[in-house]
Amino acid sequence: MNEVAELELPTQENVQADLRTVFQGAVRLALETVLEEVVRDMIGARRWQRLGSRKDLRNGTYLRRLLTTMGAIDLAVPRTRENGSPIDVVGRYRRRAAEVDAGIVSAYVSGASTRDVGRITEALMGEQVSRSTVSRVTKTLDEKVNELRKAPIAGPIPYLFLDATFLDARWARTVENVSALVAYGIGLDGKRQLLAVTIGAEESEDSWSDLLAQLTERGLSGVHLVVADAHAGLAKAVRKHIPEAPLQRCTVHLQRNVLAKAPQRLRARLAKAVTHVFEAPSKAEAKKRVEALAAGLGRQVPEAIACLEAGFEAATHFYAFPREHWHRIRSTNGLERLHGEIKRRTRAVGAFPDRASALRLVTAVALQVTAIWSDRRYLDMDLLPESMQFAA
Repeated sequence: MNEVAELELPTQENVQADLRTVFQGAVRLALETVLEEVVRDMIGARRWQRLGSRKDLRNGTYLRRLLTTMGAIDLAVPRTRENGSPIDVVGRYRRRAAEVDAGIVSAYVSGASTRDVGRITEALMGEQVSRSTVSRVTKTLDEKVNELRKAPIAGPIPYLFLDATFLDARWARTVENVSALVAYGIGLDGKRQLLAVTIGAEESEDSWSDLLAQLTERGLSGVHLVVADAHAGLAKAVRKHIPEAPLQRCTVHLQRNVLAKAPQRLRARLAKAVTHVFEAPSKAEAKKRVEALAAGLGRQVPEAIACLEAGFEAATHFYAFPREHWHRIRSTNGLERLHGEIKRRTRAVGAFPDRASALRLVTAVALQVTAIWSDRRYLDMDLLPESMQFAA
């Protein structure tokens, strides 16, 4: 049974544009929903409802440009024949834009609770909307995100990075041992691309296999190096779906594993020595540095040295690629900020009603943190051999 909750994300330079589109749509939808609720109360009837108790009649809408923290949106403001516009939404919004936007985004990513939406409506009109309104907002926003699910992966992805961060997930009064699994790549334009986020088990072969199968179906190709930690399940999934690409073991994770096997008093010295190993100008020189380290500290930290020696081959595949790329393809450190934000936001929520709400939060955080990727070239991919640049 597939235990992975998945939501593929937009790729290439569209990431930032898609992020803005989703959240601008969220802000616009929430504000227009608030206005509709106000007009409904003013008139005393729903749209198209014919009641003798009507207090006023609708008189169409007009567009008002509104500058939000996510960019400009065109807001459809309803009018009535007797009272005109229901409230000065633009004026009120401008005075509390940051608070309103934060409330809308919080409502969306954490499951759109009535309390969160209440912050928005209270800021704009002094009262809260109903739970059914909250549900309509959430449904529409989920539809917007789901439109992005099948985005194709265009062009070769020479470098693919896979990493996970543990989530203390609680729902239905149970605690699940799950992680946020993240995949990103570097395309031939040299920019990082967020490819997918799933919720699954960090060390599960099935979880990683499902993620990689989804990427393959969307067009993942031209992978020459996979960078990840040394989980057995992940390694098996990579060999199954991308057998042609060597698996570069993250040197930072390897260093942590090595240090964990050494006494506290020697860890600072050992950390410096291990860093020195992977900063060697060649694999052969790195091997010599391991041998020198073993001769110098082997008797004091035999288990740590054995760990380093066992992981050496898997952690040195990066030497087969351009020197200028080494420092960015030998570890998964590029995801550290994302993982930190995911942990911070999930801790703040505490408990989720279900997996879907957890995935919604993780997805939104991932989009927010990685939105700037499409603006920055991370590596000069012209340095790759032509055989790698034009691989299918």
